[in-house]
Amino acid sequence: MIDYMFKHYDDLIKSALEHLQIVLVTLALSLVIAAALTVICSYSKLAARILPGILSMVYSVPSLAMFALLIPLTGLGQTTAIIVLVIYNQYLLLQNFLAGLNGVEKSIVEAAAGMGMTPMQTLIKIKLPLSRKSFIAGIRIAMVATISIATIAASINAGGLGTILFDGLRTMNPAKILWGSLLSALLAILIDRILRLAEKFFER
Repeated sequence: MIDYMFKHYDDLIKSALEHLQIVLVTLALSLVIAAALTVICSYSKLAARILPGILSMVYSVPSLAMFALLIPLTGLGQTTAIIVLVIYNQYLLLQNFLAGLNGVEKSIVEAAAGMGMTPMQTLIKIKLPLSRKSFIAGIRIAMVATISIATIAASINAGGLGTILFDGLRTMNPAKILWGSLLSALLAILIDRILRLAEKFFER
């Protein structure tokens, strides 16, 4: 295992960077879409009831099945992987974002309305700052889930650490299997730790 690392460290670094790229691009797109959906749900009670249910059903679909559904439309590679990952993240992010906003005390919201704030001003100046902890928790959960599903995405030529893992399974190479699994786990732990620190920071 150590020999493999010294001989193929460049491949390991390349795959890890590819994996991180997929995760970060997915996160950026997911946050933009989830923010828009959260605003919509904040203004529409109907959307707040329907959207989480629809996203929950979509989230229950196995990732390989979702990849298979999109391949005829977007082909093999990172594009399909990122689209699927963004779709999955919407359920995790929206649930936590709405939980955070709904957790703000009604008396505070009523006081803001009494001061003449519009619903949008109340959302931006009152609800969002008070919901930061819940937002970070949602992002943390989504990031860890993205890292694990992105590993599976190597099966559709998306690259990343899953490439090493699946190649190891195909060739029965224990070193590749171990390094692919270990690096994926370490990346998930690292990002989880960073976001936990951010979560604690916003608790102050």
